[in-house]
Amino acid sequence: MKFQIERDVFQDALTQVQHVVGSKTTLPILSNVLIQADDEGLKLSTTNLDVAMAVRVPASVEEHGKTTLPARRLGTIVRELAGTEVQISVDESNTASVKSGPSFFKILGLSETEFPKIGEFEEAREFTVDQRMLKDALRKTAYAISTDETRYVLNGVNFVIGDGNLTLVATDGRRLAMVEQNLELPDGNDTAVIIPTKAVMELQRLLTDEGEMKVQLTASQAAFTLNNSFLVTKLIEGNYPNYRQVIPGEAKYRIPLEREVLHNAVKRVAILVNEKTNSIKFTFADSLLTISTNSPEVGEAKESLDIKYDGPEMSLAFNPEFVMAPLRNLDQDEVYLDLIDESSPGVIKIDEPFLYVIMPMRVTS
Repeated sequence: MKFQIERDVFQDALTQVQHVVGSKTTLPILSNVLIQADDEGLKLSTTNLDVAMAVRVPASVEEHGKTTLPARRLGTIVRELAGTEVQISVDESNTASVKSGPSFFKILGLSETEFPKIGEFEEAREFTVDQRMLKDALRKTAYAISTDETRYVLNGVNFVIGDGNLTLVATDGRRLAMVEQNLELPDGNDTAVIIPTKAVMELQRLLTDEGEMKVQLTASQAAFTLNNSFLVTKLIEGNYPNYRQVIPGEAKYRIPLEREVLHNAVKRVAILVNEKTNSIKFTFADSLLTISTNSPEVGEAKESLDIKYDGPEMSLAFNPEFVMAPLRNLDQDEVYLDLIDESSPGVIKIDEPFLYVIMPMRVTS
């Protein structure tokens, strides 16, 4: 195998596929990138057995072939090269000679026959989604994914397709983020799958504001094709909880709030949050919201915001990070906080099909 490629193009492609490579792997081949050279240029692939990534890039190929090389080491070498072009030739023992300007490296690789096969999708259900729409929906939900590995079905985003909608849901049991978007699909494509966290992170890196993405689904895997990249992931097995049950009924009070003003106020008060309780108190009184925390070990902080509220005085305690997470990831100027009473969840909404449910915390006076 022999090819020549622009250094920056090669570096970008290697950086993209390296995200999938784990820092510690039991199989040496999983630390390698599969490089395939053909008439279309180069195809670079990596996998950790749960997620696989492939990307195509243009290259001048003199001899077709396949090999695998240590992904991180090759990426480091290419990043440090001074030349603008990289020439690579690989012999029958999978030893790669890398030349660029005055630099020369020899890297020992492994046979491509050891590299795991990436999923088959000939009989998969297929549809396309708008990249900008999905990018926006993931930004508004992915932060609520659970990190508790004992509740593995919550370690991803639930994609629900049906009734002309694509619904994305993420929850960790204490808060829930949900987005619904219109999605026209042929009949028979209704389904629900759980995309694991690692694949969600890679998707967020790949998605752009233009173009469409092809989605392919089987019983155990999902594949996403976009922008010369191909991402494959195992699906999380199991049934996602009935998230509709978590969403409170009709609110008694709807309070409009300036998103950025609220975020900054919570951020300042959270500086003095006690690690034991990790909560801040929201007190709603006549046209006033007071956000506060008070700890004998740390001190106290208080912020007051003028609001539109004429209900009874009401106090709820929330985890400050859970309040700030959606505010960071929304771009609307105004949000609404829907409340029922002091013991019911609060719901953050906007003038779009999005909602965020946050459970109040119990705090002792």
